[in-house]
Amino acid sequence: MQRAGKTHRAAANDGMQEMKLRNFFRACAEILEPVDTDAAFYFEQIVDHINAGNSLPADRKDIQRLLGI
Repeated sequence: MQRAGKTHRAAANDGMQEMKLRNFFRACAEILEPVDTDAAFYFEQIVDHINAGNSLPADRKDIQRLLGI
């Protein structure tokens, strides 16, 4: 008789939260582009950061570096 193997159930939202955030930031950049190009640029910086596979930073210095400030 074979014993049951160990299983790991993936969380229901693995990767989904990051994708939702990326899509939100991308939409913000698109909406702001005709109105405020500076704000749109910062949102695009965040989208690029997430697309590169990086997580969003929590430290203020890392956030400033991400935004290019």
